[in-house]
Amino acid sequence: MSSENMRRPEKALSPRFVETVSDPGKYFDGHGLFLRVAKNGAKQWVQRITIRGKRTELGLGSPPAVPLKMAREQALLNRGKAMLGGDPLAEKRKAREGMTFSDAVDKYLAAKLSEFRNEKHRKQWRSTLDAYAAPVIGPKLVSEIDVQDVLRVLEPIWKDKTETASRLRGRIENVLSWATVAGHRTGDNPARWKGNLSETLPKPAKVAKGDNQPALALSDVSRWWADLRQRDGMAARALEFLTLTAARSGEVRGMTWDEIDLGRRDKTDATDKTPAANPANSANSGAVWTVPASRMKNGREHRVPLTPEAVALLEALPRMDGSPFVFFAPRGGMLSDMSISAVMRRMQEAEVKAKRRGYLDPRNKRPAVPHGLRSTFRQWAAERGYPRDMAEIALAHWIGSEVERAYQRADMLDRRRDMMADWIAHLCSETAQASKVSNIRR
Repeated sequence: MSSENMRRPEKALSPRFVETVSDPGKYFDGHGLFLRVAKNGAKQWVQRITIRGKRTELGLGSPPAVPLKMAREQALLNRGKAMLGGDPLAEKRKAREGMTFSDAVDKYLAAKLSEFRNEKHRKQWRSTLDAYAAPVIGPKLVSEIDVQDVLRVLEPIWKDKTETASRLRGRIENVLSWATVAGHRTGDNPARWKGNLSETLPKPAKVAKGDNQPALALSDVSRWWADLRQRDGMAARALEFLTLTAARSGEVRGMTWDEIDLGRRDKTDATDKTPAANPANSANSGAVWTVPASRMKNGREHRVPLTPEAVALLEALPRMDGSPFVFFAPRGGMLSDMSISAVMRRMQEAEVKAKRRGYLDPRNKRPAVPHGLRSTFRQWAAERGYPRDMAEIALAHWIGSEVERAYQRADMLDRRRDMMADWIAHLCSETAQASKVSNIRR
């Protein structure tokens, strides 16, 4: 018997088995796929397949860069092509002529996007790769990308945007794994974390610990708000609306006109029996923005009460023919996350240029960012004595246990409308105070 033993497990391979097996041999799975383990412990996926009457073997990369699931998918795809008269081996040889990372992203997403649970995840995949990876490694051949290339993508955002960077690393790893299986590159995956990037970059959990998004100090809110309202541009208006509603950036940027009802008034809410704290304010506006579950982080539809100020902002916005977005980019698509962040960055830069301290987080002394405004709102709500559940619902956070959520049907829409009106009054306090002083002087 040869030194390369033929091993046929009683059942299909498992990820755990692939990770731990060390004895040399061939370990079969299905569709001709088997794991070859060399004497030195090196592992390689191989598929035994018949192409146009000729039996051959195809290399499908090596674990862990190519996990079991991906190897199975490629083996099944190759078998289907061969059954229809195709030649997976010839395609693989042709693919070795070269594919750029950007092309690999397109090919990978074309095959995999349908597996993602909702439209939000599909857009996030594309947007993070386009924003951070494409400018650095987009034009480079996947066969030439190494660890240093991946680090050039990740290091600039690893500390400030740890969660985004961590997800981006995983997405680059998946794209490069696909490229390996498809025959566009060989060798280990340079974006792999364990035993690779983990030796260079600090663990995400340690970086992110205590690394909350920089928030605006409550004492600076009204001054910052007055500054924002002096700024022009669609991104500035989106940031203004984000502040009025305490919504997430992605929810605002992806908002479409069909999600908004500017005239609806929920006179009775069968699930919220508590009367509004200030009926006069509630009567001012019955407008509601309903964010569909597919666009929400928690996967649950969210209603946002729109105050008269929010309605006035929306009614003053221009509309672009052919674009469904309320806050649209110059070409009609959705605004990028960076466009809103850029508004706050320019506001801070103007403060520094004027030799003022600017808009800094009181704890970490870093410039406030859009997402930090939600923390500012939450602090304000707590200091004003608003119920915890009401504030958490306004932020679209889960509240209570799973059982409690099953029974919690009320979203306190009218009461939240009054709370948001109070929040806006706080935002405008400096503007109102300046106007009052001006009147007194006159």
